[in-house]
Amino acid sequence: MALDQSFVGRTYPPTAPYEVGREKIREFAVAVGDTNPAYTDPDAAKALGHSDVIAPPTFVFAITFKAAGAVIEDPQLGLDYSRVVHGDQKFAYTRPVRAGDRLTVTSTIEAIKSMAGNDILDIRGEVHDESGEHVVTALTKLVSRAATAEEA
Repeated sequence: MALDQSFVGRTYPPTAPYEVGREKIREFAVAVGDTNPAYTDPDAAKALGHSDVIAPPTFVFAITFKAAGAVIEDPQLGLDYSRVVHGDQKFAYTRPVRAGDRLTVTSTIEAIKSMAGNDILDIRGEVHDESGEHVVTALTKLVSRAATAEEA
């Protein structure tokens, strides 16, 4: 069954603050194989004009996808997460994420489309620091696959 179009524009409450730590940034950089010293060395980051180490661009996926859980788990939306695949991800930065940031995410349903029986859900995650400054917007596309004839 197609997702309800009336959910487009629905915004969910902001998450609790997530404190970005140097070690989390380092672990993430190692996990993705990015050796940029600005991610692990405070002096290297400061030489580039940052107050502390900065995070690789995709670091915020973990917190924005967790925040999108409010959308995914909304029983009124009726999304069957067992049928969902990740379709796309984009980030639009105002400034880099840096160690010491306390970030909150507010998720909004941007669009719901149906194509060939599949539901396509676009979620926008607005990330702000504790002073309210915009840091990054994450755009997540989820595809809920249609049931096959055997499954229906």
